[in-house]
Amino acid sequence: MKSIDAEEQERHRAKAAKRKAVQDAEVAGKTITEKGLLIVNTGPGKGKSTAAFGLALRMLGHGRKVGVVQFIKGAWHTGERDALGLFGERVAWHSMGEGFTWETQDLARDVAAAERAFGKARELMADPAFGLVILDEICIALRYQYLAVEELLAALRARPPVLHVVLTGRNAPEALIEAADLVTEMGAVKHHFAAGVKAQAGIEF
Repeated sequence: MKSIDAEEQERHRAKAAKRKAVQDAEVAGKTITEKGLLIVNTGPGKGKSTAAFGLALRMLGHGRKVGVVQFIKGAWHTGERDALGLFGERVAWHSMGEGFTWETQDLARDVAAAERAFGKARELMADPAFGLVILDEICIALRYQYLAVEELLAALRARPPVLHVVLTGRNAPEALIEAADLVTEMGAVKHHFAAGVKAQAGIEF
């Protein structure tokens, strides 16, 4: 273990005390105690949906109910769906996508699937029993204009004031970013797929 003398300890204590005073003052300035947040996870990097499901687990840990609507990935069987399914009726999971547009190759079918998923999303968001609703990969549906951004924003504004909503997917539209309370852009620095590694259970699904 590193040896720490009294002078070094005192410098550390003074620095930490100064930092704590700044932090405490910043926290004291926040006056809103409860607000339903609009959270957007976007960007080219991996982890957008994974982060959303991490919030689902946190919300469940606080005894709240979680809703999930998958707009694109519904054709995949995923580990997170099985894991969250263990919470029973506390999780309402709806996989309503049929895969990416290059897989279906049917625009009318893709639009119809997105509209069905959006209808389910509005249903969940209107239910006061939910603490968190995740709209997984909805940004892809917006990008390909399967859904209108203005219609989504109207539904988000009409939700209960304490409901948290997470929207995931690449290329989140600017209007959605502006409306959001929290936006995280996942960066793509390095990905094993580029080295020839296929999607693996427990990592990608």
